Amino acid sequence: MRRLGVRLRFTLLLGGLFVLSGLGLLLVLFVLVLGPTRISHSVPAGVQPASAAQQRIEQLETEVSELREGQTRQLVVGAGVALLVMSVASVGLGRIAAGRVLRPLRTLTAGTRRISADNLHERLAVDGPADEVKDLADTIDNLLERLEGAFAAQRRFVANASHELRTPLATMRASIDVATAKPEPPPPQTLLLADRLRTELDQVDRLLDGLLTLARTQHQRGALPDRVPVSLADLLAEALAERSAAIADRALTVHVTTPDDQLGDGLVQGSPTLLAQLVGNVIDNAVRHNRPGGSIRAELRLRALVVENDGPRLDPAQVARLGHPFQRLGTDRVNSDGSGLGLSIVAAITSAHGGRLNLTARPEGGLRVEVTL
Repeated sequence: MRRLGVRLRFTLLLGGLFVLSGLGLLLVLFVLVLGPTRISHSVPAGVQPASAAQQRIEQLETEVSELREGQTRQLVVGAGVALLVMSVASVGLGRIAAGRVLRPLRTLTAGTRRISADNLHERLAVDGPADEVKDLADTIDNLLERLEGAFAAQRRFVANASHELRTPLATMRASIDVATAKPEPPPPQTLLLADRLRTELDQVDRLLDGLLTLARTQHQRGALPDRVPVSLADLLAEALAERSAAIADRALTVHVTTPDDQLGDGLVQGSPTLLAQLVGNVIDNAVRHNRPGGSIRAELRLRALVVENDGPRLDPAQVARLGHPFQRLGTDRVNSDGSGLGLSIVAAITSAHGGRLNLTARPEGGLRVEVTL
């Protein structure tokens, strides 16, 4: 029984109770109906009954007994058939009753499934008497409230920490500039160390920018204040132009497909700043994790951007992790100069616009990124 669903168990319980009640009713019917089948009669003492009259009485008794037994059998058979029919009907009625009883739980389940990290502000807010269902709904609402507070505190911490780290980084960069700008020429080892430190500081700056963008975007999910028409075609052209040097250094071939007859100028509603970063991060990912001499294929669709790049084969089961912060796959991703935030920022910006991000490992190698807004 534990392997069956709640509704099926409830149905069997109600049907079983009805069958047991019907069997008890039949048992009472047997006890009351099945009794003596002979009619008792007495003859006064000293009176000798006539032979014909005695035979007539016995004949009448036999006929009455047979009639009573026939009626009893008919009653028992009819009751058994009625019990069978009503048992089947009780199972159907029990299923309907179980569905009505469990309907509030299905409503709670559907409402809870709709709530995710993107809309933790929503609540079930079930009205009704203070019963078990309302207690469960209130418990879930309290849990969502605590989760919302925890997520908000985490995002504030990331944003504040990223902001506060900028001051010591600026101080370190200024100290390096002062040390290398003295009148006397610094030793070559000092210049080499200064260049290496500047490279690492630039990497930290990019990491902090990514963390701040990720925290702000997650905070703005579903509530973007600056939604205006934005052309994905223009953003794609700008992103490719800005990264033309990196594309040339790796000898990459770029193929862009823009079916203007279907898209026009490819307008979508959203934040120009965030969408520009989204397209830029997707192109950065396609350039950075491509193989030398590979290709990038970008296609604009109706409210969607699809970018594919060559590269090593990726595990399809682990590709979905790339939408989370600091996730990398493959040797080149481990040794790359990326911060591991690019696609997680893409995922956050896509979610803030009410869209979806699909990451797919290409069978021939590389990654396919599809953003639908």
